[in-house]
Amino acid sequence: MAGTGLAMQVSCVSIGINVVLSVFKVGAGILAHSGAMISDGVHTASDVFSTFIVMAGITMASRKSDREHPYGHERMECVAALLLSAVLFATGIAIGVSAVESIGSGQEKIRAVPGVLALGAAVISIVVKEWMFWYTRAAARKLKSGALMADAWHHRSDALSSVGAFIGILGARMGMPVMDPLASFIICIFIVKAALDVFRDSMDKMVDKACDEETVKDIERVVLDIRGVECVVSMKTRLFGSRIYVDLEIEADKSLMLEQAFAIAKEVHDSIEKRFPQVKHCSVQVNPEGSRGLEGTEN
Repeated sequence: MAGTGLAMQVSCVSIGINVVLSVFKVGAGILAHSGAMISDGVHTASDVFSTFIVMAGITMASRKSDREHPYGHERMECVAALLLSAVLFATGIAIGVSAVESIGSGQEKIRAVPGVLALGAAVISIVVKEWMFWYTRAAARKLKSGALMADAWHHRSDALSSVGAFIGILGARMGMPVMDPLASFIICIFIVKAALDVFRDSMDKMVDKACDEETVKDIERVVLDIRGVECVVSMKTRLFGSRIYVDLEIEADKSLMLEQAFAIAKEVHDSIEKRFPQVKHCSVQVNPEGSRGLEGTEN
């Protein structure tokens, strides 16, 4: 699948850049005597693990339907996104706890002043990781991939971590070492919020939440433009991983022959799946015009 190929390409780029960047940051931290930069390098190295989770999730989600999974495997991507949200959340909490402990202990006052190399490494990391965020997010939006979007936010969390490292290193060089843990605590809040956003989006796709109102209205407009459709009686949509299922009831002239009604239903079905590539399955029921008040009672 073309979408899977793009996702794998983005993931491979992420892994390659993260490996090089993590080695560079850890080396710069050691040479410049900066604990913040060493920690930031370790954080970047953890992104490699996260990207492997994304690749595994997307690969499993792209598998075709089988006897045991007749509706496909798209939700495996949601599982990958949930795992990534947990990693993001744990990362944010760890940074916050470390910051609070550092502020409370006052140990930052006796640390060695970091060198200029650490500042340069932080700037390079911010630029590279922010570019990776936008690069990955663009692919995630194009593919409507929750797992890839979660990975994009992991890149953003690393960029924020590097911002904190830069502020902390600069503060330490200016005689204000408390800025390091204080910046880290603020960054913790952003990372935790990103983790919760990813978690909420993934859960929505796991529990068959309806797709957004704008998409529903767009689908309805397409249906009503088809000749022979008198009105849309009801439309139910549900998210299934990155795909959408549509259950539709329409009304047509009650004098139509069965073959004519079938042709209208087929045109509705084909038009929706053509205009909305994210729709995996569309079910269309044709009712005779004026039958909306004749539905049976459920037992």
